[in-house]
Amino acid sequence: MKRRWFLLILLLGPFLQAWPAPTEVPSHAVAFIYHRFGDPRYPSTNTRLDQFRAQLDWLEKNHYQVWPLPRIVDYLKGDKPLPDRVVAITVDDAFESLYQNAYPLLKARGWPFTVFVSTDSLDSHSPDFVSWDQLREMGAHGANFANHTADHGHLPFRLHGESDLAWADRVRADVDKAQARLQAELGKDANNEPKLMAYPYGEFTEELVKLVNGMGYVAFGQQAGVLAPPLDARALPRFPIDEHYGSVEEFALRARALPLPIKSLSPWDPELKGDNPPKLEVTLEPGKVPPEALRCFLNGPPMDVAWLDAGKTSFSIRATAPLPEGHDRYNCTALAGGRYYWYSHMWLLAPR
Repeated sequence: MKRRWFLLILLLGPFLQAWPAPTEVPSHAVAFIYHRFGDPRYPSTNTRLDQFRAQLDWLEKNHYQVWPLPRIVDYLKGDKPLPDRVVAITVDDAFESLYQNAYPLLKARGWPFTVFVSTDSLDSHSPDFVSWDQLREMGAHGANFANHTADHGHLPFRLHGESDLAWADRVRADVDKAQARLQAELGKDANNEPKLMAYPYGEFTEELVKLVNGMGYVAFGQQAGVLAPPLDARALPRFPIDEHYGSVEEFALRARALPLPIKSLSPWDPELKGDNPPKLEVTLEPGKVPPEALRCFLNGPPMDVAWLDAGKTSFSIRATAPLPEGHDRYNCTALAGGRYYWYSHMWLLAPR
């Protein structure tokens, strides 16, 4: 039941209510995140090959442009408008199934993709991961590579007895090591201008974001959402794709998604330090989406939305029970003209 309510509303939404289409499509792009391809051992992070082929076919049939992720980031940095129907394909961890199963399909179409590499995994020569030679081959046929740290740890969490200063030094060393290995194996221009990083497990806090941004990185999470200017380099969203979200219908909903026009929200920091369950307060740009179409979810039926003003531009949501240790998300969408405005807010509770 964890995802069924959310998926049911999304899939039936266009048939339940036909809100008018947006008069002007906002500048945006959609990034997808994959992990494994055609590897049934890990269904929670795997995409079946029949699903992946159908997704690529849908993009081509519907005239989508597949851009390199660094190009999209350059547009965001320059506050340049992004056209409709632009997507990026990203892959985390560099598992062997990327090279064996997904890369041939992307190469055949000449489509670019970005691999966020955890470099210790490659240096360990584990058969579950690609080799540096395979990365170099993929780099010659449309791939680019970015930082996913060296050891793929839970970056926001301190080790037992670790001071704040020691934590910061450890995280910097981990990110620096991965960047050095990328450039040593793939050339000095690898992951340079812009420097991109993806948080392992999609976990971040405001404190971690300040450290990573201070090192010059544009960072990505794993929370669902749409890329839109101006650049917010803290934790850019990507839509996770796996066997559960792998049907063409669900993929199409995400590819067609628009950025929920958020003016402000509080708190931004995902780290839970006080009240649990947490309350999220959001203010939308007025007149952009129909307030009656707003739906928010947390692993079940729609959450109660409390409007805070007569014009229905500000609202708050709160789960009905405390969130567990680890990470979770509030997902909010609003349907207009068959397309969903989308925002996902991550929460992170450190283990005791």
